Amino acid sequence: MIHSFNGKKGDGSQPYAGLIFDSAGNLYGTTIFGGVYGGGTAFQLSPKGNGDWTERVIHSFDNSNGYDWPYGDLIFDTAGNLYGTTNQGGTYGNGKVFELVSKGNGRWTESVLHSFNQKNGDGYHPYSGLIFDPAGRLYGTTNVGGTHGNGTVFRLTPSNDGKWKETVIHSFVKDGQPIYGRLISDTIGSLYGTTTVGGAYGWGTVFRLNRNSKGGWMETVLHSFRDRPGADATGRLIFDATGILYGSTAGDATNTFGSVFEITP
Repeated sequence: MIHSFNGKKGDGSQPYAGLIFDSAGNLYGTTIFGGVYGGGTAFQLSPKGNGDWTERVIHSFDNSNGYDWPYGDLIFDTAGNLYGTTNQGGTYGNGKVFELVSKGNGRWTESVLHSFNQKNGDGYHPYSGLIFDPAGRLYGTTNVGGTHGNGTVFRLTPSNDGKWKETVIHSFVKDGQPIYGRLISDTIGSLYGTTTVGGAYGWGTVFRLNRNSKGGWMETVLHSFRDRPGADATGRLIFDATGILYGSTAGDATNTFGSVFEITP
């Protein structure tokens, strides 16, 4: 054990997301509660060289518009800035996409790139983290909202004035909803993810989004989970070197206890 969260003196509590390393070997992650305001934290763990680690809260999320609850993984850009999502908070209380920029001397500043609004077809309440494409655009998912209310896949595109424009590239119909699993992409830019409900049997899906000739996106359901334990696929997918997809399901934790699956193209 390298750190135990206590929720006191501004420390975070209840981390849900995974961790990432920076180039210096420091670890970064989030907690959904704790911090100065109680709305969650982003933290850094730095190795001391003797096997011990020092934790520092680099950002405390404000809870003035509801607890922020940053469930998803953080990611770095090439300049060392951190990006993530919160399930709540933002201008409308429906969640947000944020950027944390290091100002030196251990100080980080948060910028809100997009506040989700449950009106006008926007998705809201994201649980998962984000991914970049080679052009510097961000992609993620929301648990609810969109045209049909079952969640979305969204894209954020940066502009020269520092603002970001959100586009909903897919609204789930009966194949939603995406929960915790972050999207992944292949070498041609197709996006892959999982949903915990929907599909042919109602137990969730593995899906792919491909660009079409008109610049839009087309969804293909690669697999519909039939029953537990092959259900509730909440984790992130991964590829092996041959293009086979792997993932995991949770099961119901009473009669079934989850599974690890592979999907062969």
